[in-house]
Amino acid sequence: MNITLFVIWISTLFGAPQNLITFQDSEGLDHSAWTVLLKENVSEDGFVDYPGFMKRKAELEKYLSYLGKNEPSARQSKNEKLAFYINLYNAATVQLILENYPLKSIKDIDSPWGKNRIRLGNDMVSLSKIEFGILRKMNEPRIHFAINCASYSCPKLMNKAYTSKGMELQLQQATMSFINDKTKNQITKEELNLSPIFKWYRGDFMQKRSLISFIQPYTKIDLQENIKLSYLPYDWSLNEKK
Repeated sequence: MNITLFVIWISTLFGAPQNLITFQDSEGLDHSAWTVLLKENVSEDGFVDYPGFMKRKAELEKYLSYLGKNEPSARQSKNEKLAFYINLYNAATVQLILENYPLKSIKDIDSPWGKNRIRLGNDMVSLSKIEFGILRKMNEPRIHFAINCASYSCPKLMNKAYTSKGMELQLQQATMSFINDKTKNQITKEELNLSPIFKWYRGDFMQKRSLISFIQPYTKIDLQENIKLSYLPYDWSLNEKK
């Protein structure tokens, strides 16, 4: 296990609060306003206080407007782009929920991922455009554990913004947290009962490797390539405290 994974394992085992690990972005964009909103309205286990967010809706809209006017250029680093588009996706998803709140599921909204609702430069884009047209093309499968679809079975919404400087550790932290969350994945020596995310985006995780090879570094359980594999139901209910 590499040093990054070791640090995350220690944090997980001893219950160290994840928000002790913080980063300042050094490549120009300021995501601190998003971190403030997240820390106020998202619990350590990823549940979202949407009524609390509603009280700060103006600040959320201001942050999204800021992102919309500062799309990364081609010369900026991959990590800066990842931070920008992950934060944009997550903040825009929260805004979408607020615009339709109260509701039981994001799927109650008409075409939640397909409609062009998000300002990006001179264009309006959809959540699907950000995910499929930008983030997935960056060949970083761990983005699937960083972006949040406002649902109970999604990887949790982290309560701090992603930054270019912290990207590697934050992605490792998000992946470790998701894979070892027994409400999302059930891993034993005999069977893998996984989140459907691993089925929907199987190709992203299997770039010159098997799915087992992707998962193995994030679990202490020794996995065999011929292990029985199945998938859990996906709970689309809103990621509020139940």
